[in-house]
Amino acid sequence: MARSPSLIEVEDLPEPDRLEGFPHPRESERIWGHGAAERMLAQSLTADRLHHAWLLTGREGIGKATLAYAVARFALAKPEERGQGAHPLDVDPSTSAARQVRALSHPGLIVLRRPIDPKSKRFSSAIPVDEVRRLRSFLGHTADAGAWRVVIVDRADELNQSAANALLKSLEEPPPRTVFLLVSSAPGRLSATIRSRCRRLELAPLASADLHAAAAAAFQAAGEPCPGGAEWERLARLARGSVRAVLSLSSSGGIKLHDTVAGLFSGLPRIDWQVAHALADELTASGAEQRFETFFDLLLDQLAALVRAAATGQGEADLGRLAARLVEPGGLASWAELWETVVREKADTLALNLDRKALILDTLTRLEAVSRG
Repeated sequence: MARSPSLIEVEDLPEPDRLEGFPHPRESERIWGHGAAERMLAQSLTADRLHHAWLLTGREGIGKATLAYAVARFALAKPEERGQGAHPLDVDPSTSAARQVRALSHPGLIVLRRPIDPKSKRFSSAIPVDEVRRLRSFLGHTADAGAWRVVIVDRADELNQSAANALLKSLEEPPPRTVFLLVSSAPGRLSATIRSRCRRLELAPLASADLHAAAAAAFQAAGEPCPGGAEWERLARLARGSVRAVLSLSSSGGIKLHDTVAGLFSGLPRIDWQVAHALADELTASGAEQRFETFFDLLLDQLAALVRAAATGQGEADLGRLAARLVEPGGLASWAELWETVVREKADTLALNLDRKALILDTLTRLEAVSRG
């Protein structure tokens, strides 16, 4: 007689897709703000008409991974366990399927993501081909009659080229009753061939009420009070519909960092290097990893907003005036290129464990140079 899979609760180990101090998206029992997507996916699964591959896209932190894990719970639950709550993809969290998905121990679920090196305790900079090769045995096993298999790739835009090619082979010839859920905040980085094999489901940033409800639930789960009043208003405006951004900004002094970034931009074409060096020391001190990440998120958001304001004339009045002052005619491409350069060099710095202080100062040097035209 076969033993039933053990139901071990997941340990609080480092994960590339978990924001430190807060629950992982698979631990959320509720999806906020994406009711239409929930209904469509639940109906398709129930009617056994679900497309075999989905590309879940949208701004980072708006619930794409939460939706993917909800689909996994629903697909892997027994038919009588589905839809027992107030929302289409609800599954009782005490059921075997829900507990196993939460613990990543369900035999019908595989999650492909950046692995961690147990020696260095650092995550790989990309999803390697060896991670995707695990699909061979997973898809090669015979599933129970009528059972689903779920493949979650989080995030698909982190696949390296060899891994993407290996995934494509599985996408082209999937076994019956297998669904691929590719989570991506930058689908343009995926090959056109992979995108063509998937049905795209784009999720919108959360509206104000849903953003507050989702953030409040996350803070409660983490044992922290949800910010209120003027602090919440600023966090919500900076987060632009992203729950993850709210949590990250709140836990890393994001409002103060935003004011610092805004001050650096308003002082252009000159950088106050005394402030810059003090900031670089602060962001590279021991235990400041989340503040380092938040700083670059805010700086890149400000750069992107500046480029949009210069290109379209749309945006807040202060930003429009700043764009008019800094972005010379014919200079828009240089600002867009700076954004790409910062993204690339930050990724290289983290992957190769390079000097983070040098990255911050080099970034501000480039910002000053571009603003001087």
